[in-house]
Amino acid sequence: MASPRRTGWTLALVSAALFMVTLDNLVVTTALPSIHRELGGGIDSLEWTVNAYTLSFAVLLLTGAALGDRFGRRRMFSVGLAVFTVGSAAAALAPSIGALVAARALQGAGGALVTPLTLTLLSEAFPAGRRGVALGIWSGISGLGVALGPVIGGAVVNGISWHWIFWLNVPIGLVVAPLARLRLIESRGLAGRVDLRGLVLASSGLFGVVFGLVRANALGWTSATVLTSLVGGASLVAVFGWWETRAAAPMLPLRFFRSRAFTATNAVSLAMYFGMFGSIFLLAQFFQIVQHYSPLQAGLRTLPWTGMPMIVAPIAGVLSDRIGSRPLMFSGLALQSAALAWLVGVLAPGTPYSSFVGPFVLAGTGMALVFAPAANAVLSSVRASEAGQASGATNAIRELGGVLGIAVLASVFTAAGGYASPTLFVAGLRPAAVVGAAVLGAGALAALAVPRLRHRGASSQEDAAPAAARAAA
Repeated sequence: MASPRRTGWTLALVSAALFMVTLDNLVVTTALPSIHRELGGGIDSLEWTVNAYTLSFAVLLLTGAALGDRFGRRRMFSVGLAVFTVGSAAAALAPSIGALVAARALQGAGGALVTPLTLTLLSEAFPAGRRGVALGIWSGISGLGVALGPVIGGAVVNGISWHWIFWLNVPIGLVVAPLARLRLIESRGLAGRVDLRGLVLASSGLFGVVFGLVRANALGWTSATVLTSLVGGASLVAVFGWWETRAAAPMLPLRFFRSRAFTATNAVSLAMYFGMFGSIFLLAQFFQIVQHYSPLQAGLRTLPWTGMPMIVAPIAGVLSDRIGSRPLMFSGLALQSAALAWLVGVLAPGTPYSSFVGPFVLAGTGMALVFAPAANAVLSSVRASEAGQASGATNAIRELGGVLGIAVLASVFTAAGGYASPTLFVAGLRPAAVVGAAVLGAGALAALAVPRLRHRGASSQEDAAPAAARAAA
């Protein structure tokens, strides 16, 4: 059994690393006007300061987990932190918009190494019966990073300069990386070697899919670039699936998807990231474009939504050990769907902020009820030695859900409205929120497919899945 000292260090270090990585998902969005004034570049170049991070992060998540399993999770976690820290310093020192985009891609690559390994290292340090509370804290820290990204970005840009949104990461990385080498226990997966063919196929396929989604709104869904990218990427993902059924040491064992808990939970995560992150993307713009708040003021106004996971997620983590993940995930998706429907009813150019607080709190509570229980369900559905592969898969699916949600909801928004006037913006936002609510409702139904908790000592609701896998092995 792990000592309290070891579990405490593990939780503290992976939480600090996760906060740093999740913060950088959105922190740069508030700095774009300042970056444009200093470095120049067109709209496309500025968009790539955000997209370069998203693209490399999403594409390399499976690779990060696979490298951790092969070369050591503690080692690759430290390497990922070092890469992210170097990328942050390079971004702060970038002399041109092109250099900044390249640095952001390097940050994303480092983040892709770190993120899945935070979940694997926690799984190694905490036994199944006590894992929920750790995952709850992990989820709350992740939610806090997302919530504070626009707020910290706006405050730093207003008070110092845009360079400091990147410099902030450097001291954290310099402290956490060496501490990880000293305080974390090394572990590896079962794979004796890296599945190089699977790695190339997965990375290339995910690159094609994510690149197509990222460029769809700028170029159009029917443009040759987007269609070629999406079809080519999807084809490579299919070939990756075929190869994994034949590989001696598969990067992602497809038998994971024979587990009802694993498949249904990932469907829940995909639906949640689609519906909520696509909606947050548009609502953050609503406060700036329609109601004329500054980026910092807009970020502060979304805190009742994005900040709730910090409060509720640890509680949800504890409950997932006691009552199982199924009721929490169902309730969470249902609350989020109801919150978006509520927002559709109150949206108008002059809606007072007080009318948003209720649905924002409801949506944030719903998010918090899903984060830790979903992670717990996924980890409990596979063998302990396969936690890295499962973590990489579920993080990649979540990230794809977020990218897909932003792309699809932005397309719905553009088809029904636009940026020309506050009235037109709201006209586009309403149907986009309706689509988001529908996807979240479908996710709630998917949550009902997760097996119920089976009370057998400290076991979790998905214990039967790894047991069956061991019996079949």
